[in-house]
Amino acid sequence: MRNVKPYLILALCTLLFGGLHASREEQELPQEVASSTTQEDFCGIRNTTFQNGEVLTYNVYYSIIGIYVNAANATFSVNQERLNNRPVYHITGVGKTTSSLEWVSKVNDRFETFMDTGTLQPYKFVRNIQEDSYRKFETVTFNRNAGTAITNEGVYKVPGCVQDVVSALYYARNIDFNKYKTGDKINFNMFLENEVYNMYIRYLGKENIKTRYGKFRAVKFKPLLIKGTVFEGGEKMTVWVSDDENRIPLRVESPLKVGTIKVDMMGYNNLRYPLSSLKSLR
Repeated sequence: MRNVKPYLILALCTLLFGGLHASREEQELPQEVASSTTQEDFCGIRNTTFQNGEVLTYNVYYSIIGIYVNAANATFSVNQERLNNRPVYHITGVGKTTSSLEWVSKVNDRFETFMDTGTLQPYKFVRNIQEDSYRKFETVTFNRNAGTAITNEGVYKVPGCVQDVVSALYYARNIDFNKYKTGDKINFNMFLENEVYNMYIRYLGKENIKTRYGKFRAVKFKPLLIKGTVFEGGEKMTVWVSDDENRIPLRVESPLKVGTIKVDMMGYNNLRYPLSSLKSLR
């Protein structure tokens, strides 16, 4: 259980998983990523998938010997607000261990991003971690004009189109996968732990999937993982999102250094469109 706890929220932010507690020596990313897309392909997307008031809930399952236990629950919510007099989507992700497992390890993590409603670029990122006796509070402010990210530890140069760990998930929901062929890599930049990473997701096509919620038509892809204390790195994780206009994450699966993790969508409210990819309930 201790091996999965720092990743309750990140296991749903499908584009980065596993890098938060990795040292520079542990992280192994390719120096160059060959791709059929450029960084500009991940810039300039307009929001057509989510709306103010959307709420998604997930169960996080963990297994060591092939038997999955519900280790934690996670909730993502969207609220349209104003930040420094600019309209933003305030997106909050909260992850908590289930009450039946709190005697083993108690986790209450909160991640927030404030994204421009027009460009879907983040202005501010907040991470508040409470894991047993461990505590960490971090804020990142993106200065788009200066091309910097200001954190608790300093000021860092960032490219013009860069995402944080939560904004990347909502930005990626707006990718038009119909533009890509199976096997294509879609590049993007992500700011994490005072570093800029050149990441990608590999599009794997479409298929039907059965989750603990029901049967869905889904879009399938693999994100590049950052090697750290939990994940091995590389293309080990598989993600399925709904093959409809909402593009909500339905399932995430990945091996860990110890055990495996599986995350299933278990509830939703105020989707922008009908969940037409749902073929039948479980």
